[in-house]
Amino acid sequence: MTKLNQLQEALNAKGLDAAYISDPMTINYLTGFYSDPVERILALILFSDNEPFLFAPALEVEAIKDTGWKYPVYGYLDHEKTFNLIADHIHQMAGSPRNWGIEGESLTVDRLRALETVLPDAKFNTDLSPLIAQMRMIKSADEIAKLNEAGKWADFAFKVGFESIQVGKTEQEIAADLEYALKQHGINKMSFDTLVQAGPHAAEPHGATSSNKIENNQLVLFDLGTIVDGYISDASRTVAVGELNEKQQDIYQVCLEAQLAAQDAAKPGMTAEELDKVARDIITAAGYGEYFIHRLGHGMGSSEHEFPSIMEGNQLVLEPGMCFSIEPGIYIPGFAGVRIEDCVHITENGCEPFTHTTKELLTFPK
Repeated sequence: MTKLNQLQEALNAKGLDAAYISDPMTINYLTGFYSDPVERILALILFSDNEPFLFAPALEVEAIKDTGWKYPVYGYLDHEKTFNLIADHIHQMAGSPRNWGIEGESLTVDRLRALETVLPDAKFNTDLSPLIAQMRMIKSADEIAKLNEAGKWADFAFKVGFESIQVGKTEQEIAADLEYALKQHGINKMSFDTLVQAGPHAAEPHGATSSNKIENNQLVLFDLGTIVDGYISDASRTVAVGELNEKQQDIYQVCLEAQLAAQDAAKPGMTAEELDKVARDIITAAGYGEYFIHRLGHGMGSSEHEFPSIMEGNQLVLEPGMCFSIEPGIYIPGFAGVRIEDCVHITENGCEPFTHTTKELLTFPK
């Protein structure tokens, strides 16, 4: 059963006649086509008992056809009244569907009002976002194979990035080196902006790669991922430059112990909260609990942040096919930051990572 058929069955089960899918990532998940339309309209119209159609800017139509999309695709020009056109196509294909599902997390208020204007008899009362998130949470064997391939290229990026480290080189130069090497191998997109953060800068978990120069006797944090065939990788490693002092070594070893323990513990039947606690208890017992300031992990797949969230308060029971990061971190302002991360998929009796770069403390340059 295709993902489209699965969602179509869900519409029937909920008594819905149609769905207006607006999130580009959901459209990619269901159709295999991804584009960020920016201010333009990109929509997938799905019916409970008719074939779906894609509505896209005219400049995207051929790219959609190239993906193998076998259903109608309707293009429009920038000056045309897009929602009037959408309504015309809906009427031609399915009459006047009354009960609609929408994505509450992505459909803006002004676009919802535009739909209500051109389809005055329709009711857009059912939010499909939770259902779609649930669908995306359990990955198929094909999806896991794609995630493994993306993980392989993340490992390659780490190798290039580590070898690029030199005292006096900037974080940006190292990030550029590894991204250029990926492009030479046909990997043109990163899952997110590559992070290379040295010394105290690494204590900012959501900081950005900067023009800061690598100095001796520092920890350097890498956080990166690639996109392969629509699926992403996401992994973090922290390495040493020169000689580390006792506290730098300690926070690394504590973070490593927490990451390895959580990855070893992850299995079906435990809750997301219980897994978070495995790592958090180790870091807290070592005296660094106040410096672990985010959840243990997030879901991933065709986008970098999906369900489930591996965090305190989440009683979700882990199941085979769930994919998420395990990424404890210790961030001491003004001193250093350490994060060690692999994304994994839950198997029948444990978990398997998508990345395999060593987590032993490496020292560069060699």
